[in-house]
Amino acid sequence: MPRLLLVDDEKEFIDSTAKVLRRRGYDVEVAYDGHGALAAVGRERFDVLVLDLRMPGMDGLETLAVVRRMDPMLCVILLSGHADVASAGAALRGGASSYLLKPCSVDDLVSAIEDGCERTDLARQAARTCG
Repeated sequence: MPRLLLVDDEKEFIDSTAKVLRRRGYDVEVAYDGHGALAAVGRERFDVLVLDLRMPGMDGLETLAVVRRMDPMLCVILLSGHADVASAGAALRGGASSYLLKPCSVDDLVSAIEDGCERTDLARQAARTCG
């Protein structure tokens, strides 16, 4: 069962999204800010991180940069409620594998998660083979 970490400061959004994804068979943990995300990544191994771009304190790009150092093979999907080409480019250059606009359909999110799980798995397999 794929392990997901969902991070967003909008509690209702993240709790309802987690509920939907659990019904679809994912093992989901949530965090409500960047610091919570880093604590979870330091404590557990995830297949995909779904991360909000705009959060108070540590935003999604700052969180992404630290996560990349902690687990370079973890697939990160960035979510944003604001269409911003500059932040999308920065996210992708920073190592995010996908950038989705909120609200996105559950099917689009699941598709990105499935792709992300595959990417993380392949990266970890390659690291074991080469390491």
